[in-house]
Amino acid sequence: MRVVSYGGGVQSTALLVLAAQREIPYRTFLFANTGDDSEDPRTLNYVRHIAANYAATRGIDLHILDRRKRYGELETLWGRMMRRDSRALPIPVRMSNGKPGKRSCTKDFKVQPIGKWLKFHGASADNPADVGIGISLDEIGRATNRHSEPYERIHYPLLELGLRRTDCIEIIRKAGLLVPNKSACFFCPFKSRNSWAKMHRDRPELFRKACHLEDILNIRRRHDHKDPVFLTSTGRPLREAVTRAQDELPIDVGCDSGWCMT
Repeated sequence: MRVVSYGGGVQSTALLVLAAQREIPYRTFLFANTGDDSEDPRTLNYVRHIAANYAATRGIDLHILDRRKRYGELETLWGRMMRRDSRALPIPVRMSNGKPGKRSCTKDFKVQPIGKWLKFHGASADNPADVGIGISLDEIGRATNRHSEPYERIHYPLLELGLRRTDCIEIIRKAGLLVPNKSACFFCPFKSRNSWAKMHRDRPELFRKACHLEDILNIRRRHDHKDPVFLTSTGRPLREAVTRAQDELPIDVGCDSGWCMT
């Protein structure tokens, strides 16, 4: 069994094009959806309409996987945090010193849904699936940190081909596809201040929703006599941090296939 863990960003979309061109031996792509209320809407639109249509016309199976509880109930990352009785902090919120806290979002909403699909279709420790990951040469450090599960063998087709992010963009454009945006949950604390500022400017309703999440988390933290947490590394609430940072913003760096290590 060969599949690609599809993130909906530049690198993994380049893998989709390469698969369609028979340059790499993958015909199944798996996109783990953290939730329609959690993923960046632009990513969901790209995956469902652009990537899915491209895959379907080229004989590639692209599956969108949701997280399901034991009895089939749909669970989203946003829903887990916003549940009235929840104290969950599954995302890597920033502590007062700017460092990210522990997270379970990647494991619960990315790794597990894909793993469940693989095992249902026959993958096991004795018969592991080959799983392609979209990591390019210029972010090779991410490959060394990618943990593999017993039922999978991890492969890095872009590294094997010696391709960088710029090469991926060119591959996508030559295929006649739009280049996707950076993929991640819209409230991801790994987002740069530049990205937050663009959201504040271009998608104010989504920005306000992220601010609301931060407010809710800290109302609960105060009730439990705990230190506040933030969605940026500034140690200030999101609405303050981005407003003060807009004059001098850092360069927006990072991978385009998501911060989830998938």
